[in-house]
Amino acid sequence: MADQLLSAGPLLESLPESYVRPEEQRPRLHEVLSDANIPLVDLAHPDRACVVRSVAHACRNYGFFQIVNHGISVESMQRMLGVAREFFRLPAAEKMSHYSDDPAKKMRLSTSFNVRKETVRNWRDYLRLHCFPLEEYVPDWPPNPPLFKDIVSSYCTEVRQLGFRLQGLISESLGLEEDYIVKVMGEQEQHMAINYYPPCPAPDLTYGLPAHTDPNGLTILLQDPQVAGLQVLRDGRWIKVDPQPNALVVNIGDQIQALSNAEYKSVWHRAVVHLDRERMSVASFLAPCNTALISPPEKLTGGGGRGAVYRSFTYAEYYQKFWSRNLDQEHCLEQFKC
Repeated sequence: MADQLLSAGPLLESLPESYVRPEEQRPRLHEVLSDANIPLVDLAHPDRACVVRSVAHACRNYGFFQIVNHGISVESMQRMLGVAREFFRLPAAEKMSHYSDDPAKKMRLSTSFNVRKETVRNWRDYLRLHCFPLEEYVPDWPPNPPLFKDIVSSYCTEVRQLGFRLQGLISESLGLEEDYIVKVMGEQEQHMAINYYPPCPAPDLTYGLPAHTDPNGLTILLQDPQVAGLQVLRDGRWIKVDPQPNALVVNIGDQIQALSNAEYKSVWHRAVVHLDRERMSVASFLAPCNTALISPPEKLTGGGGRGAVYRSFTYAEYYQKFWSRNLDQEHCLEQFKC
């Protein structure tokens, strides 16, 4: 029901029972580490080979990295976050017209992750948009705020080109042709999740989003520059990914883990919430077309190597499997191992 939206009601003084995690599943915020070694890649570095090596190190050892000098202007990022905030501050009745709990819908406002399946809710509202081709989807986007369609479509166009550029660097870092990943993934789908995490009365009992990997190929995240919330799992410990000035966060999705024959990792990550601060984030997802066959290249499986780790599958098959489970179950790729 639409009245489940956190952004549609008053701030709560206590956490409803439906959001409380069992004790063994709680975030243990006091145990989270800071890591000064989180990779930061300068895409404007004049030595491309150096950039490729930095990307390889980040993908192999972290599964994510932050990027600067990425070509998306500070103004564009600020406008994107600004119009996202404006949307979630619209009157409740206006937002309600966009609500749906059907994951198949191409544009929907919803809450938590998958309210049809989950038993414990997540402290998040989000607007999910399909973004490619823009001319097909933009007409159905929210008409308010008045500049929403213009700002978001412009940002989507910039992010798509950046994503292709990053896929080229990742391909090269695996010793493949620069256009290998782009070709394999076909006419890539593009989605966006505009996430709103309101202040939470008990941040230590719940999540904005629990630990999960992304089912797509590549995720580019625009973080709230003032409020941290993203955490990633490394060597069995959760570490904070504090926003860096004018940076974007890149994380490897399940499809690139499969294409790399598990050389690169689709990182487990989660979003935590705060007692007295709201937080916004904008996640852009590039995904293979539904008919794309995901299979590691011979170069990464032959020559006395370990062979293929995963069986071949289409993205449509994978995506259906991902959405048929709970977000925080075992890594979905485990179901596709050879």
